[in-house]
Amino acid sequence: MKTPNNVPASIVTRNLSDFAAETGNVYETIAIISKRANQISVKLKEELNGKLAEFATTVDNLEEVFENREQIEISKHYERLPKPTNLALEEFLEGKIHYRTPSEFDENGNLRVVE
Repeated sequence: MKTPNNVPASIVTRNLSDFAAETGNVYETIAIISKRANQISVKLKEELNGKLAEFATTVDNLEEVFENREQIEISKHYERLPKPTNLALEEFLEGKIHYRTPSEFDENGNLRVVE
């Protein structure tokens, strides 16, 4: 997964009116951002596990613990990445997240055409 370089990794004060601008409801916006953050988190976790699986050993002996520099560097790289919540928040504010609300569907699950 490619992470943008312009996402701040630390805490940034946000204006709540920016959250409600698109949806009209701060809580709905937070729900959308949290669902996207969960998606990003799962994707990053799968990516990290895939890379770390290359270094997995089948040694069951607890006394023989080997330090693998490449594995440590990969772990540190993922620790330095911005948190999934920050990535999702930036995606939302940049208009990169597409979402639908349940009210857009009829009782049969078909998408309603709103004119």
